[in-house]
Amino acid sequence: MTARDRFINIFKTKIKREGADRLLDFLMSSDFFTAPASARYHSAYEGGLLDHSLNVYDCLCAYLNRDYAREKFKLSYSDETIAIVSLLHDICKVNVYKPGFRNVKNEQGKWEQVPTFEFDDKLPYGHGEKSVYMISPFIKLTREEAFAIRYHMGFSNVDDQRNVGKAFEMFPLAFALSTADMEATYYIEKEN
Repeated sequence: MTARDRFINIFKTKIKREGADRLLDFLMSSDFFTAPASARYHSAYEGGLLDHSLNVYDCLCAYLNRDYAREKFKLSYSDETIAIVSLLHDICKVNVYKPGFRNVKNEQGKWEQVPTFEFDDKLPYGHGEKSVYMISPFIKLTREEAFAIRYHMGFSNVDDQRNVGKAFEMFPLAFALSTADMEATYYIEKEN
């Protein structure tokens, strides 16, 4: 099964909310399945956004299935909620990366052009908040889902540090998603 097929299968089997079919149609008409997850860092290759979304899904499932998370912290979320927040947390990256080139020194110390992606956001509405904004016309998010997606960058979002801890206290799913996102980014997708 390809990553695209796996994503679509998870989406269709787990997300049953009204408007989900239109949201999937939007994703399929966008560059979601071919876009990178970043311009130069984690999953900075064609299809990287898809791979990253699936990695976050797997990491969030694993985090929430730990005995410690279930028993000590009483974390329990529906399969639908887990799929929504993990698969769609970075929907803000749809249609913002364009192919380009940059100069790097090769092993002989000579400059050469290598392909890269350039960030060109036509809707500069932030990161997590933009994902919530883009999902909302299609499906209704619960408050906890919206906060989890909004704060999935955790304390690395320098614009809003005061609210991150408060959001994590109020909405444990936000902390769990942030942890899954960091695990996928820094361990699974670590730049070689």
